Amino acid sequence: MTKETGKAFDTRLFKRLLAHTKPYRLTFYGVALAAILLSGFAVLGPYILQKIVDDAIITPNGEKLLQLSLLMLGALLAQVVCQLLFDYYANWLGESVIQDVRVNLFKHMLGFRMKYFDNSSLGVLVTRSVSDMQRIGEIFSQGFFMIVADLLKMLAAAIMMVYLNWKLSLIVFALLPIIIYATRLFQKAMKVAFIEVRAQVANLNSFVQERVTGMKIVQLFTREKIESDNFREINEKHQNAWLTTVWYNSIFFPIAEIVTSVAVGLVVWYGGLQNVANITVDISGTIFAFILYIEILFRPLRQIADKFNTLQMGMVAANRVFKILDTDSNIQDVGTIEKDNVNGNIEFSDVRFSYVDGEEVLHGISFDVKAGETIAIVGATGAGKSTIINLLNRFYEIDSGVILVDGVDIKDFKLASLRAQIAVVLQDVFLFADTIANNISLKDPAITLESIEHAAKQIGVHEFISSLPGGYGYNVKERGTMLSSGQRQLIAFLRAYVSNPSILVLDEATSSVDTYSEQLIQRATDKITEGRTSIVIAHRLHTVKKADKILVMDAGKIVETGTHKELLKKNGYYSKLYEAQFLAEEVV
Repeated sequence: MTKETGKAFDTRLFKRLLAHTKPYRLTFYGVALAAILLSGFAVLGPYILQKIVDDAIITPNGEKLLQLSLLMLGALLAQVVCQLLFDYYANWLGESVIQDVRVNLFKHMLGFRMKYFDNSSLGVLVTRSVSDMQRIGEIFSQGFFMIVADLLKMLAAAIMMVYLNWKLSLIVFALLPIIIYATRLFQKAMKVAFIEVRAQVANLNSFVQERVTGMKIVQLFTREKIESDNFREINEKHQNAWLTTVWYNSIFFPIAEIVTSVAVGLVVWYGGLQNVANITVDISGTIFAFILYIEILFRPLRQIADKFNTLQMGMVAANRVFKILDTDSNIQDVGTIEKDNVNGNIEFSDVRFSYVDGEEVLHGISFDVKAGETIAIVGATGAGKSTIINLLNRFYEIDSGVILVDGVDIKDFKLASLRAQIAVVLQDVFLFADTIANNISLKDPAITLESIEHAAKQIGVHEFISSLPGGYGYNVKERGTMLSSGQRQLIAFLRAYVSNPSILVLDEATSSVDTYSEQLIQRATDKITEGRTSIVIAHRLHTVKKADKILVMDAGKIVETGTHKELLKKNGYYSKLYEAQFLAEEVV
């Protein structure tokens, strides 16, 4: 994996980027050809000018002047056409490459374990997927091909200068090492500076993303001034990172301008002396041509430094994106079993799991659920209830033990097939900025609007949805902010209901809803759990009285098992939980 150092150019990383241009080889070669033609036409103009001055002006020749002028016009028009084609298709190629890389990156992230997202900043991932991608595109649109075109122009200009007058060429070439050395130092310094810039951009994006998302907490706890001060500090680091690049530019470009001006002055001075002293034939046209060739020779060096900045920023961005693409955090989807539905027999056998190595969360959990049964899992916060659901869906891999569905290890199922059998309603409902219908169907073409409305009527939420502006076409905005928590919960429940799962999981699904919404959900629960294996994770114990079996968890272990009545008779952990909750509700 490429390290982020001050190395001016990383060949291995660049080769990896070039591999993404293979589907667009014709365009790639076309842009390369345009760059070659562009350099040819660029150096043709000054040569024609030299001929005009020497052969048509100093020695007056009107007919030749017209011919050479038309030839120069043709060369300029050809240069314009080549420049247009070069600019358009270089940018087209860059956009096509970043489209492919972005799709690959997003597809790769879709398969990551939840552990990766637990340990990653949302703002950083957004930066990698959006702004870093644009930097990669600029490698082709404004970096690599521009540099190649400039180098070709410089080579062609140098050849023409030697051809016209080797003595004047030596004067110009003597100054080249100065600007080349300055450019080299500039490139190395800018590479380090741009690494810092990208790091600060990611930090800034991450900070803003989190604070905007958690704005309610910021305001509730009156942290506006604190967060403002924190943002000022982060923004200052971002500013300083950019100012470092500005400082390097402020040093380099004046040096480049001075060297260019000195070269022009020396050529005019030496060429003029040759003419005055009559040492050589009149070289007035050659001096004119050299002034233009010096610009063609030196200006690309200045521009190459600027384009190299773009190239380096793109390389830094590519390095960060490839780090994510190289991350092996995917659930191993090597199963071969694919089923349209399962009976719903579930068995956990001596399952151990830890989110962090060495810090076990589940300590040898074992239980079984028969097809069609409804079991409840209760316990204090942090007991490991939701972890069981995460493992059943293979969001995380267990440390040891085995989880079976219909007697088959869940690792032997195709991941998509396994998850298609399980519908989960979470306490913290996530809705996309889309219509209610799309949030329910998740744009599954197999789930029609008619089936959604039919399901909504069955569980009693059709009236609520119909009362909203636009009904099922109502846009709930980002994270469903236009709906109450109870309404969001009902939408999530309907989402699970229409998927017709073999296994239903309700993870604290009624803990944040009002009494009326809870009654609707309870009604739907009774209907949807008929003939289905259901797992209900609940904090409010009165919601699990009807469960066929209740698992009581504490500190990652199952401490009691039985029905509601059986557990109350034991006068154990469950009984104490129930009494404490009952007394609390009585006080309220």
